[in-house]
Amino acid sequence: MAVTTRQSLIDYCLRRLGQPLIEINVDEDQLSERVDDAIEFFQEYHFDGVEKVYLKKTIEQADIDNEYIGVIDPVISVLRVLPIPNFNAFQTGFFNEEYQMRLADLENFQSSTMINWAMSQTNFSLVSHLFSIQPTLLFNRKQNRMYLETDWTNKFTVGTILIIEAYRSLDPDTWPEVYNDMFLKKYLTALIKRQWGSNLSKYEGVQLPSGVTLNGKQIYDEAIEEINKIEEEMSLRYELPIDGLIG
Repeated sequence: MAVTTRQSLIDYCLRRLGQPLIEINVDEDQLSERVDDAIEFFQEYHFDGVEKVYLKKTIEQADIDNEYIGVIDPVISVLRVLPIPNFNAFQTGFFNEEYQMRLADLENFQSSTMINWAMSQTNFSLVSHLFSIQPTLLFNRKQNRMYLETDWTNKFTVGTILIIEAYRSLDPDTWPEVYNDMFLKKYLTALIKRQWGSNLSKYEGVQLPSGVTLNGKQIYDEAIEEINKIEEEMSLRYELPIDGLIG
């Protein structure tokens, strides 16, 4: 049965732990908090927990005055900022280098080969890389601010359009398939088991009328071992390369 809601995910994990045959001594608020922990970990480290997006930002006077751009959650990392080039000769002038390059490209497209065009683009890219200084990008997801180390007053004007390349975490309520992820279900089950063992540890050694002795420490230790294995598996199999996220 596919898990498509928050509650069905909780019910699934409780059944994996033995409910209703075994009473799982975990409070509803504790269950909800463990779900939040599991989803946050999934979004932070699993490659299926995020999506690459391109966000359009029109510069306002407040951005120039503040010298930063407010980035709204759930963006977790900003890769780069892409300015939109203006190829309109009447607005930027015929001496604009990008306009001249595109104008020269039209003649190359009429030939039977694109080798010269490809080589010209490679050379232009190399020159741009060597002589163009890109502003340093600083982003902290706790501040939700993207700083560009540049002269904002001279670099930007009101109405300038930027494209922000970023990673954004997936909202399970919007994309319910997240709830059915195999890793998330396994990880949440281990978190609930750890909470269960922690709750029972205060009654360690207490014998029930049925003769059963509570052993919360064993449940807790088993959960810790399972969590460590799952998190190690995450780093080896599901985590994006370090170079993939900047911010």
